[in-house]
Amino acid sequence: MVEIHVIPVLTDNYVHLWHDAAAGVTVAVDPGEAGPVQAFLEQRGWRLTHILNTHHHGDHIGGNAGLMAWSHATLIGPRAESDRIPDMAETYGDGDRFTLGSQTVTVFDTPGHTRGHIAFYLEPARLLFSGDTLFSLGCGRLFEGTPAQMWHSLLKLRALPDDTMVHCGHEYTSSNLRFALSIDPDNPSLALMADQVAQSRAANQPTVPSRLGLEKVANPFLRADDPALANAIGLAGADPVAVFAEIRQRKDHFRG
Repeated sequence: MVEIHVIPVLTDNYVHLWHDAAAGVTVAVDPGEAGPVQAFLEQRGWRLTHILNTHHHGDHIGGNAGLMAWSHATLIGPRAESDRIPDMAETYGDGDRFTLGSQTVTVFDTPGHTRGHIAFYLEPARLLFSGDTLFSLGCGRLFEGTPAQMWHSLLKLRALPDDTMVHCGHEYTSSNLRFALSIDPDNPSLALMADQVAQSRAANQPTVPSRLGLEKVANPFLRADDPALANAIGLAGADPVAVFAEIRQRKDHFRG
């Protein structure tokens, strides 16, 4: 049994904490800062045993050093970013699997946002820690990758079961929703999510995790191979990579 908590840090980042009481395992995913995580753990009397990093950006690893000094947690991250994340004890790449407590963790290489970005999937618990590759109704900016790389990264994650819960790195859902509606205004799944997002934000609650099955029908970045969406943006019959690139470019310039 895995207990999950979403901890807001910095401006709009989330640290995802998972606790496996029976196994004595507590894991922080992408701690952008140490203080809020340490305070949360101290309040509950839990010992941090592991840290997982999806990529090297400072708002995802900024708390590593402080948490490791406090707890002596084991740091795990992407093999392809070994030169960019200090003090990793274990590194993994595409298709690797490892065990933490009761959970088997599968690693996916998901380049696009950064060249070495990875995602972690807890198969028994159906939990995906997607970092800045897949957001609720969005995807990460292409700082170090190509549209083709990001599209194929997203396809790997889209192939996971519909009941997978997506734990992403940021609270971007409201702005992503406004963009999605601008190119896909008649999508009933977006209307459903709009109500959920509005309720969550009105209560000052996170909009994540989101259910992957709903993302598959609502998130435009997962639907670049959907003829209806391609037609809606004037690219009927185009290759999905070209459709994805157009959607990403439009989002980069969206000010709605």
